[in-house]
Order: sequence, then C-alpha cells, then structure tokens
Amino acid sequence: MKELSDHAAKLGITFKNYDFFEEALTHRSYLNEHKDARAHNERLEFLGDAVLELAVTHFLFTKYPSKPEGDLTSFRAALVNTVSLAESAEVIGLNDMLFLSKGESKDTGRARQIILANAFEALLGAIYLDQGYDAAESFIAKHLYAKIDPVVKERSWQDAKSKFQELAQEKKGKTPAYRTLSEVGPDHDKIFRVGVFVGEENIAEGEGHSKQEAEQAAAQAAIDKTGW
Repeated sequence: MKELSDHAAKLGITFKNYDFFEEALTHRSYLNEHKDARAHNERLEFLGDAVLELAVTHFLFTKYPSKPEGDLTSFRAALVNTVSLAESAEVIGLNDMLFLSKGESKDTGRARQIILANAFEALLGAIYLDQGYDAAESFIAKHLYAKIDPVVKERSWQDAKSKFQELAQEKKGKTPAYRTLSEVGPDHDKIFRVGVFVGEENIAEGEGHSKQEAEQAAAQAAIDKTGW
C-alpha cells in the first residue's frame, strides 16, 4: 500500500480506495506471472476513455465557440491520440509505476506508447470512480489542455496532405497535385515514389508502401522544404 500511496502522491492524488489505483496500473500481462493479482486495467481504460472524451469535447466546445464540428473533432483527436496520451503518461512518471510482465516491461517504441496511453485512460477511470467527474476533469485539464494551443498554431491536428494543401492555396493560390513517379518491387512489397506538384513545379517527393503513404510523406517533405 505504501508504494501505491507514494506513487499517488507523485501524481498529486490521494485515493480513498487504492484498489482502483492498483487496478489502473496493472497490465493484463502482469496477471500471467502473478496469480494473486486481482484485475488488469482494461475495464478502467474503457471507462476512462469515455470520461476523457467528454471532458476534452466540452473544453474544446467552450474554448472555440466559432469553430465547426469538423475542426473540433480534429483538435480532439490530436489531444487524445496514443502519442499524446503516452507523452503525458511519461511526463507524470506513469511508466515507472506500471505492473507489467517481464516481457512487456522490455517493450519500447509503439508497443510501450500503447501501454502508457491505455494506462493513462485507466487512471482517469480510477479517479472518476474514486472521486467523481470533477476530479477526473481537473486531472485532464492539468495534463492535457495546455497542449491545444501549439496543436492549433502548428496545425499538427491536420494530416500532412491537408496541411500542405491549405498552405499551397494560401501562399500560391494553387491546389497541390500528386503524381506517381515510380513503383518498384514485387506486388506484395511495392515501394511507391510520389511527387507533389504546385503548378508544374515538383516541390518534393516521398516514398511509401502505398500511394497514400507516399503522398503523405511527399506532403510532409514539402512542408519541411518550403518552410511555409
């Protein structure tokens, strides 16, 4: 219990029922190696996801009273996606608090991001059950809401193609076009090379295992190259 209370103190939380907190920190894999563990965090993750969506939706609805539904949806996705939640989880030290199997504890990259993002949502579910919606919303506000200003300013809520299209129309008055320059490799492992053109000028090129992936890569390369 002391370990849990110490972890909670680092997060600025005092739980009434630390069983909720323990469950939020417990990955499914941990139960395979610890038969005495009571539950993993997937149910709390399910609950926390709903709390998170409501809180962020209300925050954005209030902050941007003139933005259309499509923009608000994109802003929300940028705040609550796996990368964003995993970053927040790491900042608050959740990575060092998790109960994982020996195998899962060695995961890095995308696999660890998913574990961290899910644990962040599970933690929200635990706070909600233990202390109610207002406490959960306050935690979300403290650790997520500040991200929205740079997201909107840098247009990181848009995919690269959408972003470059807006920039090209703003700077050049033209809509970019994408042309496949080459296809190499067998059908099951093709590499496409695509150029993005503004008028007749080939601004940049990108590669991918599909045309869509190559177009996104070309668009991002164009954004980086032009500095628009």
